[in-house]
Amino acid sequence: MIQSLQIDPRTKLTIALLLSTLSLIHNDLLTLLVVLAVSLILSFLMKSNVISIFLSIRKLLVVMTAIALIQSIFNKSGNPLFSLGKVVILTDAGIIKALEFLLRMTVIIVSGSIITTSSSREIIQGLVQWKCPYEIAFMTSIAIRFLPVFKEEMTDMVTAVQLRGIDLQKVKLNEKLKIYKYLLTPMVINSVLKAKELSAAMEMRGFRAYSFRTSYMILKMKNIDYIIIGLCLAVVVFVII
Repeated sequence: MIQSLQIDPRTKLTIALLLSTLSLIHNDLLTLLVVLAVSLILSFLMKSNVISIFLSIRKLLVVMTAIALIQSIFNKSGNPLFSLGKVVILTDAGIIKALEFLLRMTVIIVSGSIITTSSSREIIQGLVQWKCPYEIAFMTSIAIRFLPVFKEEMTDMVTAVQLRGIDLQKVKLNEKLKIYKYLLTPMVINSVLKAKELSAAMEMRGFRAYSFRTSYMILKMKNIDYIIIGLCLAVVVFVII
């Protein structure tokens, strides 16, 4: 139903902005659970592929979990749950803080997945019609497109290292960090070269030749967009109150 009505990308941007803002300004565990539930429901209605996004960032999720555990260890408030001698390792308040961090990051990821249901061209046009300078909107789109390029280059370089007989799973941590440090330099250089090629191509096509740009695509918000934004604002007011 939502997909057939073609929700305006500005509505999706508003939803993502409101949900992520709520997750950042609130530290209550119950409130974050409510915001996460609303985010999951909206992402399901928007037909966003949340599962594939979580699978693609599963390594990042491990890092997030580790950060949450470290945060809970260094939080000494609350009742101790696990200790070594007189040194308190985990407390109930620390675990709650860790869960709040994980829920907050999950809400941000899920709300970001709602935006992915629109094409980059629609997102740019939505930002432009929000009176955002076209250069900034275009830069945002290019930055998003460069992320898969970084991932592909890093994968190719790691594969090249493994083909030379180096098993990164068996290498010690300090040596592994040295290898990744050596791989980072050519990856950054290749990215800078591709950015220069893109800049030259844009200048050859007359980018920013005129101060005013016209667009064939014009977005128009419908009644369903205003209804969804109104409901989201009502949820935000309810949660804040």
